[in-house]
Amino acid sequence: MNLDTCLSHLPRAYPGPGGAVAVLRGSEVLARHAWGYANAERRIPFTPASLFRICSITKQFTCAAMLDAFPDPALLDGDVRAMLPGLAGLVPGALHLAHNQSGLRDYWAVAMLHGSPVEAPFGDAEAARVLRGTTSLHFAPGSRYSYVNQNFRILSDILAARAGRDFATLLRERVLHPAGMGSAILAADTRALPDGSEGYEGNVASGFRPAENRILWTGDAGLAASLDDMIAWERFIDTTRDAPDGLYRRLSAPVHFADGAPAPYGFGLGRGEEFGRAITGHGGALRGWRSHRLHMAAERLSVVVLFNHFGDAASAALDLLAAALGESRPTLEPRPALPTWLGAYRDPESGLAVRFDATQDGRVRLRFGHGPEMLEPAEDGSAGNGRTQVFPRDGTLIMARPQENFTTTLQLAAPGQSGSIGGQYRCAELDATLTITEAGGVAYGGFGGFLGQGRMELLEPIAQDLWALPCPRALDHTPPGDWTLDITRDGGGVATSITLGCWLARGLRYQRV
Repeated sequence: MNLDTCLSHLPRAYPGPGGAVAVLRGSEVLARHAWGYANAERRIPFTPASLFRICSITKQFTCAAMLDAFPDPALLDGDVRAMLPGLAGLVPGALHLAHNQSGLRDYWAVAMLHGSPVEAPFGDAEAARVLRGTTSLHFAPGSRYSYVNQNFRILSDILAARAGRDFATLLRERVLHPAGMGSAILAADTRALPDGSEGYEGNVASGFRPAENRILWTGDAGLAASLDDMIAWERFIDTTRDAPDGLYRRLSAPVHFADGAPAPYGFGLGRGEEFGRAITGHGGALRGWRSHRLHMAAERLSVVVLFNHFGDAASAALDLLAAALGESRPTLEPRPALPTWLGAYRDPESGLAVRFDATQDGRVRLRFGHGPEMLEPAEDGSAGNGRTQVFPRDGTLIMARPQENFTTTLQLAAPGQSGSIGGQYRCAELDATLTITEAGGVAYGGFGGFLGQGRMELLEPIAQDLWALPCPRALDHTPPGDWTLDITRDGGGVATSITLGCWLARGLRYQRV
């Protein structure tokens, strides 16, 4: 479809209170369009000037401020070490943080292990305590990729301390003002925006309601900007594209893992390919907000999508990109038969459960990472989606996730029923607890720690001594994913310890109290 048709299609394809989108070629604005309401209760229209939480798109701006102030970020490595006083052994450097290769466990995932209630306050004091409590990593810095919000909070705190003024001022002086983003602000307190713009959760069937956010976000997800601000950012990128020291040129430069493998994420930007052309970009999501921006340097083409609801902003951005390029989004061919290896496995490196099952439309659902992934089956017995590939080899099952520099041979989980797992368990590293009850023969589990007592959730049996503790809601945004509980028993069959983790926070040991 052409661009005009695509624009008219978006409000119905991605329904919600409101949205705003822009498409630019070079510095020319091909589309600048807003619809609906920034605040439906107060009847405030959504316009290109409405403030919007761009969420994790903030990360590239944090890295831009860092590169502008410190062209060699390694100068900040000592500051990173000082922010993690309890971490023994290897400590990540500033570039590891900027590339999401730090090995740290994500702090809003760990907050759930400390018993945080859903939508609880999480500010400077809570963040500092979680950071101070870090004593280990879940992989060596530079060896893997894992999305970690506090990587960018640490960077923004360090930059503010180095500059002797708050990060909001530093960000405005170093990046926002030079880029012409006149109304963009660091709106760290997520409870309200000064112009009344509101984020919503829900859907058309259940209705939309204002989303509650009580997290203090800074360099990880704190920036608020209008569509016009984002247009200014894209124009700034284009006008500085040929400068050898251009800010976006440095942000989007190739990055690598420690072993030399190319990394598809760096300086708060994802690197990938769409329609056969290289792109950079990032999505953003807080409870009630979804955003996405893409930049195709070869075509000098940029797309920005802002939704104040849970619409699929990434898919909408691809719709607009296809329309601007005169391309069609790929359509699926008839699917081959499902592979024969569906079932439950363990990943020996992360310690997490890996579950494959069939969907009604003939795809394979993978439950391992941040959320369920859909894999397309292939004629050769493999299945994949461009990010994850699973295939049999010499009687084993291999899972490859190149974006994480991660390939593993999965171990088939032993089927069967588990014995009793009820009891109180404690993680010495976190000084946190896990309570499992078995009243009426049904297992429930809940976390506890310095943030409170989390709600009890019905545990899901996966295989023998392998369970999942669901996390359907968390502090904000999408939850960190199901927690894997891997049970260890003594010679008498008593459960003595649990190795617990999810994609964002792995390898934590809980001992029976």
